[in-house]
Amino acid sequence: MITNKRLDRRAFLRGTGVAIGLPVLDAMFPAIGAEKAARTVVPKRLGVFYVPNGIHMPEWTPEVVDGKLQLKRILAPFSAHRERMLVLSGLAQNEARRRDEAGGEHARSAANYLTGVRPKHTEGQDIWAGVSMDQIAAAKLGKHTRFPSLELGCNIGRFAGTCDKDYSCIYTMTISWRPPSTPMPPELDPRQAFERMFGSGDAETPGERERRLRSERSILDSVGEDARRLKGTLGARDGRKIDEYLDSIRDVESRIQAAERVPAPKVPPVGKPEGVPTEYADYVKTMLDLLAVAYQADLTRVSTFMFCREGSTRTYRELGVPEAHHPVSHHRDDPETMEKVCRINVFHAELFAAFLRRLEGMPEGDSTVLGNSLLMYGAGLADGNRHEHHNLPLVLFGNQGGALKTGRLVEYAKETPMSNLYLSLLDIAGVPVDKLGDSTGKLNQLTGLV
Repeated sequence: MITNKRLDRRAFLRGTGVAIGLPVLDAMFPAIGAEKAARTVVPKRLGVFYVPNGIHMPEWTPEVVDGKLQLKRILAPFSAHRERMLVLSGLAQNEARRRDEAGGEHARSAANYLTGVRPKHTEGQDIWAGVSMDQIAAAKLGKHTRFPSLELGCNIGRFAGTCDKDYSCIYTMTISWRPPSTPMPPELDPRQAFERMFGSGDAETPGERERRLRSERSILDSVGEDARRLKGTLGARDGRKIDEYLDSIRDVESRIQAAERVPAPKVPPVGKPEGVPTEYADYVKTMLDLLAVAYQADLTRVSTFMFCREGSTRTYRELGVPEAHHPVSHHRDDPETMEKVCRINVFHAELFAAFLRRLEGMPEGDSTVLGNSLLMYGAGLADGNRHEHHNLPLVLFGNQGGALKTGRLVEYAKETPMSNLYLSLLDIAGVPVDKLGDSTGKLNQLTGLV
């Protein structure tokens, strides 16, 4: 659709203390060369979503019947995206395995996950891992966005001290590193994440922010006039897109405000997230919805999200699992305990599936935000009971406008470095590199052409 206004892709809605980016609109495509412009305007995104403590693998790996994926229990929440998912098996974290150390499996799994490098065995300040795949992508893709990358998480825990057999806690708390001695800890608080995304730095004083929060005014109030003025120059479809986008922002903001009104209990319940909201499912949904809006507004094209820290001891009483997650993952082949592990795995998948549905419902160019993204969901361990670092659970969603051949299970040779996958994903994202961690070459079969 051609409108009477040519709008710059980096346009913002502005108000006092607020600068809000816009989603992809028809007016951002020039009348001449619209097809070429669409390929330029529509962003390529790369997101990594990490779940802790391994997966109950018998209920993960799908079967293929008549060329179609038959999803088992843990991947069943993704049934609606069956044709847009690519399940990978056979990949390994070779540098995360135990050598002379007595333990440290969880610390190495997280620190090695996106770096392919064995982290330095230390509990002091001299932490060291490799540069992670997401930060390699952010160095190039981040030049086009307000935030080169976003690191988000839920219920992570403390970042200092020792957490896993003389390994610094920071190794279990983040999967993102830039440079090797500098971890990128995730933002855990929805309010702080929201203010960071949509506030404009120090334009709003702490006193002004406090008064706004007390009055429960929306951060959108100050951009209302700018939005109305812009809509008056655009076509009807762009006007609807702006309304839907601002409604999404307001919805997340309202849930954060509602959570902040809930008084803290005198005795915190077991497993209460360290941020708001109180309920874990609401907490994850709020953080993922923030990320969805950040994608839609092109605030970032690179992200990592941790459902919990590696080695998490969070409980899931809402699932009938009052025991801590990490001990439960050491199920010792007990059927009842394995069932509890499976419930947690399914729960995480359901939360992520809701995020995928939201992205699929966001039109963008001739596709959707999901269709123009490449998202990886998985864990740094296979069977948590045995601390298996091979045949890791990995699934890709979206295909960046057709870059991947999806709807398949691809099985690679045993011990294929997972870093090989990252070389391929970076290549697809337009950030080619020759080496990452323990990589030995790019993977074939992702596109279906090789």
